[in-house]
Amino acid sequence: MLSKDTLQFLEDLKANNNRDWFLENKKRYEAVKKDYQQFVSDFLDVMKPLDPALEMLEVKNCTFRINRDIRFSKDKTPYKTHLGIWLPCGRIKGQNRPGYYVHIDKGGSFIAGGLYSPEAEELKKIRKEIAFFHEDLEEVLNESEFKKIFVDFDRNERSILKNPPRGYEKDHPAIELLKLKSFEASHKINYDDVTKKDFISKVSKKLILLKPLNEFIGRALSTD
Repeated sequence: MLSKDTLQFLEDLKANNNRDWFLENKKRYEAVKKDYQQFVSDFLDVMKPLDPALEMLEVKNCTFRINRDIRFSKDKTPYKTHLGIWLPCGRIKGQNRPGYYVHIDKGGSFIAGGLYSPEAEELKKIRKEIAFFHEDLEEVLNESEFKKIFVDFDRNERSILKNPPRGYEKDHPAIELLKLKSFEASHKINYDDVTKKDFISKVSKKLILLKPLNEFIGRALSTD
């Protein structure tokens, strides 16, 4: 669980998102950083036994810097006011991997998994796997507990092609899956639960429902 002091710091930072305030509150931030790292460590302790693909992960592989990359953003506020945890399945240099994500933000907290916006070559591999083995993916998406929590892939105008991708016919039995450009599923969680002792255990039981999805995507990416 996270401490209430950490959440209060994030709320205060949201109201004072500038370098001067941050430097004045550097000691508070150091306590937040320590709490955040322990939070991630506790998540790894619970998740690793559930998914061997996470075994090699360390805390440093799963955390994010608080500084925002503002080079190409209209929003020039320098600091993130949320916390994120990314647990990638396996570590292959130079390649994205599917994984599990936890997002803590008073404005909207959620958990997610799969692979967000894969690169062109990765997308090609995933579509090929779907084309030949769509029944396997459909079985994952239709599993009762997965469907109860995550329902389906997240779908919006930016994540779906209007027309079939090149090389695939419009009457392919998995055409709606083949038109996807991103392969993640998410579930909203209660922000206030983050400070409860059973938060990690409860969330992990939901996150692990994403394991078969991550395995399908990982299988696709591992295929030459």
